Formats: sequence, C-alpha cells, structure tokens
Amino acid sequence: MKNLTNVMVWLLIPLFLVPAIAVGQKMKVASGNFEFLRGQRNLNVVFDYAGATFYNEMMSEQDYINKRIDEITRDKGADEAEVWRKDWDYSKSTTFVNKFLASMNKNLAIKSSTDEGDATYTVIVKTTWIYPGWFAGVMAQAAKVSTILRFVETADHSKVLLEIHSTKAPGNIQFVGIPNNNDRMSEGYAKTGKTLAALINKKLN
Repeated sequence: MKNLTNVMVWLLIPLFLVPAIAVGQKMKVASGNFEFLRGQRNLNVVFDYAGATFYNEMMSEQDYINKRIDEITRDKGADEAEVWRKDWDYSKSTTFVNKFLASMNKNLAIKSSTDEGDATYTVIVKTTWIYPGWFAGVMAQAAKVSTILRFVETADHSKVLLEIHSTKAPGNIQFVGIPNNNDRMSEGYAKTGKTLAALINKKLN
C-alpha cells in the first residue's frame, strides 16, 4: 500500500505543477524596429526596478520587502530575515542581471554587458511586475517576471529606437520547483533574456 501511495503521489505531481508551466511568456513589440542592431557587436544593459510591483495586489517593492521580513521573522527569526534582506539586494544587483546576460550571450552574437560604455546602444530592462511564486514540496508555482525592454542610444537615453513588452516570463526550470523565491525570480530574467535573443535573431535573419 505504501508503494502504491508513493506512485500515486508522483503521478499527481504534473497536475499540481500545471499552474507553474501553463502560463507562457508573451513578448510584444510596442514601437520601433530591429534594423539599428544589424552589424552591432556589443550592447550595453541597464537594469531599472523603479516602480516595480509585486503579486496580483500590485504591492510596492517596500511592501513586498516588509511582507517577506515579517514572514521570515515569524517562521525562522530576525537573523534569517536579515539574511534574506541582503540576498534580495544581491539578487537585484547581481543574480538577476547575470542570469539575463548569460541567456542573451548564449543565444545572441551581439554581446551584452553592463559595462559596455562604448556600445552605441543600450537596452534598459525595466521591471514592471513580479509574481514570486511559491514552493511546497511536491507542489510549486513558478515565478513570473514582466519587463519593458527599451532600446536607446547610449549617449542619449531619451532617444528610444525600440520598445518591447515582455509579460509573465516564467521563472522555474526544475520539474519539482525551486524552493528559494529569489532563485525562482532569477530564472524569470533568464527566460526574458533567452526569448529576447531569439526575437532579435528572428528579426535580423
């Protein structure tokens, strides 16, 4: 009976995970075209989190931070909450950025970096909304990341050549989910970079 129960649990896992994988990313060109990228070798990248909202309640980043700190303090103590707070800052400044860049550079000949100051063009990755998802053992919900990808002249960011809206990029690459919230979100940025690279390749080839 125990073995039968274990088999049934594993058979049910895909049903639990449907919400995590059924929602696909949408990437739509809002304005401009891709021709200015033809022949470019480097692309500068800037991340912008100003005004980002969280969950379906559209809470501010500070409200999200307060929510997580309260939850972690209640469950694991103030020290763990402080660890999470530092990890959140590191994820925003480093992990999310690196995941996006790694996907772009793996899938696109134009090399992207945050220190390509001499690149003619810059893509501003503006985060507009994040759903952190959740993890509960055999059940999981993927994170989702929505961004505006704005291509501008590096010398003058007011000159926008292309704007793309990326909606609900899924942040989960493991079958049974990713336990850490920030790691789930980082995969959403990886997916955004991969899909953007594919779109650029399609438009230029």
